[in-house]
Amino acid sequence: MKRDSSSLLIGNKYFKSRLLVGTGKYENKSIMNECLIKSKCEVVTVAIRRIKSLNSSDKGLMESIDWQRLWMLPNTAGCTNSDEAIRIAKMGRELAKISGQEDNNFIKLEVIPDQRYLLPDPFGTLEAAEKLVKEGFVVLPYINADPLLAKRLEEVGCASVMPLGSAIGTAQGILNESNIRIIIENSKVPVIVDAGIGVPSDAAKAMEIGADAVLINSAIALAKDPKSMAEAMYQGVEAGHKAFLAGRLQKRVEANPSSPTVGISDSPFELKNNGK
Repeated sequence: MKRDSSSLLIGNKYFKSRLLVGTGKYENKSIMNECLIKSKCEVVTVAIRRIKSLNSSDKGLMESIDWQRLWMLPNTAGCTNSDEAIRIAKMGRELAKISGQEDNNFIKLEVIPDQRYLLPDPFGTLEAAEKLVKEGFVVLPYINADPLLAKRLEEVGCASVMPLGSAIGTAQGILNESNIRIIIENSKVPVIVDAGIGVPSDAAKAMEIGADAVLINSAIALAKDPKSMAEAMYQGVEAGHKAFLAGRLQKRVEANPSSPTVGISDSPFELKNNGK
C-alpha cells in the first residue's frame, strides 16, 4: 500500500487525522469531548452495547458527540462469537444512520471469547468478516498480530486490519513489532495498530514502522490529565508518521563520524596560516 499520502483512506472515505480515539472509560462526557478536540481525531469508536436509547431522558453518549464533525466507528465489543458480532454490527449500522450518517457502513469487528487476556478469536473474526463484507459493511477487524490472518482478512474484502500492539488496556506498548512489520509490508489496506498503546512514544513507534494509523482509548481516558495526553498522542502520531516518510538513518554496528573525514588538516598551525 502507498503510505506517503497526506490522507488516510479507509474504504472510500478519506481522513486527515491518523489518530482514532475511543469513547469509553472517561470520567465524564465533558472530559471525553475535550479530549476528542485535543486529539484532533476524526474517527471515534462507539461500543454499541454501551449506547442508551436516543429517546432516553438521560443525555447519552450519542447525543453528547457532534456527529457532523466526527465519523462514527461502531464496534462489536463484548461479542464472543461470530453470530453475535454480526447481529451487533447491524445494530451499529442503524445507529450510525440515526446519528445522521446515512452512508456510514463502518464496523470495527471484535470477537473476543477470552475474558482473561481479551485476545481476539481468529476463526470467529474471519467468519464474521466474510459475512459482513458480503452485506456491504466496511469492516475493520481487530486481530492478534498474525500476518497470515491479516492477509486472509484483506483477501475477503476487509477495508483495514487492526493488529494489537499488546493486550487491551495493558499499556505495554508495541510487543509484536516484528509481526506488525510483516503485516504492514504485505498489506494493501490500511494497518491500524489497536490496543496496548500507553504513551505517545508507543504511538510514534507504531507510525515509525509504517502503520497507517493508531487507535487509542485507555491511555487517554485513564491518564492523570486526559486532555494533555490526548494532545500528546496526536503529536506522537504526527511525529512518527513524518519520521516514517522522512526515512530513518539505518542502524549499523560500527560508529560513523558525523564530521567529514576528507581534507582535514593535521596541524592547527596549517589551519591558522590558511586563514591569512
